[in-house]
Amino acid sequence: MNPVASSRRVSAPPAEDVDGEGVAPTPGPPLAALGFDGAYRRFHWSAEDVERQDDRRMEFWDRATQTAFEVRESPTPYHELPSQLLAKLTERIAAVRGKPIACFGAMDLAFPGDDGRPKRIMQADQSLYLHPERANIVGPKAMVVGENHYPDVVLEVDHTTDVSRHKLKLYEAWRFPEVWVDVPDESTRRRKARGTTLYVLDGRAFRTVDESRAFPGWRAEDIHVALNEDRLSERTTAILERVGTRLGEREGTGPDDDPLLRSQRRQAQAAAQAQDLEQRVELVRHLMATRGLRGAGRFPRDVPGLAGADLKDVADAALRCSDEASFAALLCAAQRRD
Repeated sequence: MNPVASSRRVSAPPAEDVDGEGVAPTPGPPLAALGFDGAYRRFHWSAEDVERQDDRRMEFWDRATQTAFEVRESPTPYHELPSQLLAKLTERIAAVRGKPIACFGAMDLAFPGDDGRPKRIMQADQSLYLHPERANIVGPKAMVVGENHYPDVVLEVDHTTDVSRHKLKLYEAWRFPEVWVDVPDESTRRRKARGTTLYVLDGRAFRTVDESRAFPGWRAEDIHVALNEDRLSERTTAILERVGTRLGEREGTGPDDDPLLRSQRRQAQAAAQAQDLEQRVELVRHLMATRGLRGAGRFPRDVPGLAGADLKDVADAALRCSDEASFAALLCAAQRRD
């Protein structure tokens, strides 16, 4: 954990407006009502202990009772992989949109007390910011309710626990705009229904939806497939491109605003232009050769206007010219007429 101790309290709305704006966040139910079950290990952890620790994975910590919880099972690939995949998936979306999306992983999410020090702390499996360039964030490991912008989406991988019974109540009370809960296909002991459930804030409470509010067009069923694929499928790739395009259209950006895609598109365009020019040269050489003109096989590639000329004008000049110079003159005259 890496809690933020601060006496500075400023108003920081979510990065995107959500239903229920103006409803003040609360610390959430008392510890006894949160229902942390046997999948968690409970132990005493003082505020001083929390301040000293910066790398221990905790699901939840409560200062009033000096109590912390962590998952009993050691992290497995089935639990860790979806959050890592989500970072890679949103990277694809960000490239098509033309603006970066920040993934902060399991950073601390803190609810402050009156003294500005953490009163309660949670850690999600993944935290996403759609607009990191304008989000008020304190470092890569901590977000404070009421001081920093909320992540647009947090992901909980529900591998052996039951997020809906405990942590979801806190996300709701703290006014997080959107929470995804994924039960992996390769879950272990708990015989739970596999799938991804999307919760969005509506007034004072969460409601489940079929499609993400933060990522328009990305449906729960498709998110689950993407988070559980061994290899990125063509179908998932097409969905990511569609979502990125919709986000870009909303913001006036696109693939040419992404440095890598812009470079690749320029390279592809240059390759296509070179291939097109080669085809035009071969056409002229062939037509001149059929007419028995000398030097047809050495016809140059740098004739002015050849690369961008209409193919009909190129063919017509090749059929009427007497040599390279007259071909260039005939093509130039045709372009002036056009």
